[in-house]
Amino acid sequence: MRDQDWLAARFDEHRSHLRAVARRILGSAAEADDALQEAWLRAGAADAEEVDNVGGWLTTIVSRVCLNMLRSRGTRREEALEEQGRVPDPVLAHDDAVDPEHEALMADSVGLALQVVLETLTPAERLAFVLHDMFAVPFDEVGPIVGRSTASARQLASRARRRMRGADLSPRADRVRRRRVVDAFTAAARHGDFDALLTVLAPEAVLRVETGSAPVRVVRGAAAVAEQADRFRMGGPAAEVHPVLVDGEAGLLVTKDGRPYSVMSFSVTDDLVTAIAIVADPARIAGLRPPTADRA
Repeated sequence: MRDQDWLAARFDEHRSHLRAVARRILGSAAEADDALQEAWLRAGAADAEEVDNVGGWLTTIVSRVCLNMLRSRGTRREEALEEQGRVPDPVLAHDDAVDPEHEALMADSVGLALQVVLETLTPAERLAFVLHDMFAVPFDEVGPIVGRSTASARQLASRARRRMRGADLSPRADRVRRRRVVDAFTAAARHGDFDALLTVLAPEAVLRVETGSAPVRVVRGAAAVAEQADRFRMGGPAAEVHPVLVDGEAGLLVTKDGRPYSVMSFSVTDDLVTAIAIVADPARIAGLRPPTADRA
């Protein structure tokens, strides 16, 4: 007999995977924990006697909970972003970090810039893309979760890939090339060179800025993002700019007088910046410091 103790043991066995799925779909650690709690309640109320693949069954439950949570955020995406509030807490690492501990952390993180791009997808597109492309869930299992046929689920993921512009989600692949693009963007921003910024921004580039003193601001389109160049001047001449990895993505930590000023994360595809996330909330970044300090 499969009692509650048996189910609790299986749930704990798969908890790390389930939380990673929820966090990728929702983009929030707190919401992922809420989703797991709701999923546990649903699993406990269901009949698991005939379930052969417990891990797949639990993933389906978590995914459906996440889909409902995405849909409940509202139909206007900009308002949903502002209501959702914070982007994930940034995790910094050396730009050439390859240590196992860091890679394990990245597996459960959501890159700041990647999160901006994911927010452009519909709930169904996002779910299909995350489940299939990130967690290798077959389309014949994705379809019932989003209420579509297998073919429709495949089309959802395909549309999501096009909107993601084929972004490489691997933190190691082409890291040097992507860093060069970020460096070019940084140089143009520091000089306020509007035309140079346009040459490194994708037409549908998205900028998300969080200062802590105002709602999260979302800016869309290369021209509109380039017009925000004053935000990219890295805190003025007294600031220091440190190349870092932010949740596995090419990024920058800006410090002034030795204290964190802002954290910037970039998504780069086909040598163009597709998304930027800036966290300049003093309360959230106060404890960050350049990873290079550890090597001194």
